[in-house]
Amino acid sequence: MVEIAGVPAVTDETFAAEVLAAEGPVLVDFTADWCPPCRMMAPVLADIAREEAHRLRVVSVDVDRNPRTQAAYGVLSMPTLMVFRGGQPVWSVVGARAKARLLRELEGVIQVF
Repeated sequence: MVEIAGVPAVTDETFAAEVLAAEGPVLVDFTADWCPPCRMMAPVLADIAREEAHRLRVVSVDVDRNPRTQAAYGVLSMPTLMVFRGGQPVWSVVGARAKARLLRELEGVIQVF
């Protein structure tokens, strides 16, 4: 599994409690070991998790080990990033992003919180 420092992994079993029941917005990184762009995103997501912890939680889901969660949200390509708020997905994007671009894209989603 692509380990990301400071970004907890969630599973099919813990997704509801860790993401859907969360109070604030949660950025979910749907990732896979075999995905080079996912590895490129790891340090970006670690930085965002640390820098934006006051208004955004970041977690990862290994799609190969957690097929129910992957299927539930129709994730077909990795990396897929989704922001959940109030138990619902409110934003998603597919593909690697530079940190500055990702922060700009997230701003509208997390500033509301």
